[in-house]
Amino acid sequence: MAEMKYVVEVESGKEATDEKPSVGPVYRSVTAKDGFPPLLSGMETCWDIFRMSVEKFPGNRMVGSRETVDGKAGDYVWLTYKEVYDIVMKVGASIRSCGISKGARCGIYSTNCPKWIISMQACNAHGLYCVPLYDSLGAGAVEYILCHAEVSIAFVEEKKISEVLKTLPNTAKYLKTLVIFGKVQTNHKEDAERLGVAVYSWDEFLQLGTNQQYDLPAKKKTDICTIMYTSGTTSEPKGVLISNETVVTVVSGINFSLKSINEELKQTDVYLSYLPLAHIFDRVVEELFISIGASIGYWRGDVKLLGEDIKDLKPTILCSVPRVLDRIYSGLVEKISSAGALKRTLFNVAYSYKLGNMNKGFKQEEASPLFDKIVFSKIKEGLGGKLRLILSGGAPLAPSVETFLRVVTCAHVLQGYGLTESCAASFIAQPNDMEMIGTVGPPVPNVDICLESVPEMEYDALSSTPHGEICIRGNTLFTGYHKREDLTEEVMVDGWFHTGDIGEWQPNGCMKIIDRKKNIFKLSQGEYVSVENLENTYSLASEIDSIWVYGNSFQSFLVAVVNPNKQALEFWAEESGIAGDFSSLCQNSKAKAYILDKLNKIAKENKLKGFELIKAVHLDPVPFDMDRDLLTPTFKKKRPQLLKYYKDVIDSLYQEKNAKQ
Repeated sequence: MAEMKYVVEVESGKEATDEKPSVGPVYRSVTAKDGFPPLLSGMETCWDIFRMSVEKFPGNRMVGSRETVDGKAGDYVWLTYKEVYDIVMKVGASIRSCGISKGARCGIYSTNCPKWIISMQACNAHGLYCVPLYDSLGAGAVEYILCHAEVSIAFVEEKKISEVLKTLPNTAKYLKTLVIFGKVQTNHKEDAERLGVAVYSWDEFLQLGTNQQYDLPAKKKTDICTIMYTSGTTSEPKGVLISNETVVTVVSGINFSLKSINEELKQTDVYLSYLPLAHIFDRVVEELFISIGASIGYWRGDVKLLGEDIKDLKPTILCSVPRVLDRIYSGLVEKISSAGALKRTLFNVAYSYKLGNMNKGFKQEEASPLFDKIVFSKIKEGLGGKLRLILSGGAPLAPSVETFLRVVTCAHVLQGYGLTESCAASFIAQPNDMEMIGTVGPPVPNVDICLESVPEMEYDALSSTPHGEICIRGNTLFTGYHKREDLTEEVMVDGWFHTGDIGEWQPNGCMKIIDRKKNIFKLSQGEYVSVENLENTYSLASEIDSIWVYGNSFQSFLVAVVNPNKQALEFWAEESGIAGDFSSLCQNSKAKAYILDKLNKIAKENKLKGFELIKAVHLDPVPFDMDRDLLTPTFKKKRPQLLKYYKDVIDSLYQEKNAKQ
């Protein structure tokens, strides 16, 4: 490849051998061409991040939340860095008074709130492993994690206590103390204490360590600070061991990156925390905000009220996932389409003009100040009025959605990429470069990246357009999987973490995620199908919200289960003179033919091969969800569970289609 704008080559590629596939050149961010940036001065551990900010910014607002009284939410109430520190010291002393010391495992099972972060900082202070428990997983996974991590103390929100009590007595071998973020019901306390588990309300627990002094233990950068369990799509969760050095390296790297593009965070920045703290994405961003003395406001835990929380908090930075941004996009498009002709025309003119200037290289804020003021300001106010940066991760964001939001929100909308094993941040796009749309940008400045060929999927890391499995090297990587050295050895080879994701280097040095290595299967005629790549392509059809493509080695063609777009299907039905509600339309054979036709049109536009075409579809009006165990908490499809759930549907699709052939 020609020299790339955003990365620099540090090692040349290698041809394939009998033992190993070919590997492309090693690249790193051009900002790190002279070496990786150093850690922030004085910071070696997660405790240092918080401690140093308390020293520098004791009076700054740190964490805030809204209390609901008589069904009405009040304003955000804030604790300063010094006030949080004082509570952390009390929590830490109380933990130690229970006989718990450095190296023990502390679980946290709650939606995001100030007490979550306070409990985590107490773990950091005393060298405990913080073990987040998934708020969206049931008791089966909670029990597994409590036992697998050997959790001895757990902080639990009030409404989740029954989930934890269900795990007793199986977890009582390890779990000895429960602290409730709220009040304790008498029956809960009695049930737990019969099995040898002490239960305290938050206020009761804070009194345990009163008048007791405990020295903070010495902590090293190589110490584990967190065991973060990843939601498995096919098996039990894996406990990812994350060290202090990993978190501090990522925080230092993001700070360095933001400075290099003049988007440095300030003490006045405000972050809305609603993505689960049990996931690495939100955890790292909150550590970043703490490192610069900025403010974190927590949502009320209800997605229906998220818009209200945004308006009240007025965040400057918002981290999100495509699922949420898609909803924002759909809501805005619906409002615009239902507006009067004059407003609609003005919006379209403003949108085209601003997008045109951004494509010409104008900075977002300079592309159309007038239209920002008279057209897009209402959208900006709907997101609090101060938003300047939206970060999207967890899954690919559709280019059309990314482009639209870049124009109308008056904020930078950037995609990033990372895994729990790479501590969230491995790639991040940059503002004011429209060529980065549809990509996750260049690498962050503290990792090396290479692509490894995947011959069975015809991905060649040494081709003129290099594509292959993304491999990462650097101090942002995890230490290993807890109690699973076999799994660690599978993905860590010669210092390189094999992500399982297929990437494609763009000519400018950005990375585009195009496929998933494991999501391939062979059809009966011997052709390999990269199912995730196909789903990404078919998802370009505006008539559908989601799609699951299926095939196997006993069949020669593909079928799919589709969640159609309600508005699009109902509009088609009205135009076609077909009556019925959304559910009945999904059963209509003409509706199925209509959706299949749209999918085939997308397939032809994107030059898919004959065996990659979908031959039959089932329309499900109910979106794929976690309630039916069809999605992980990060909205990845659980393919074995989808097959189990839709087995009868799949069988009938094949029977009907084969009968006609």
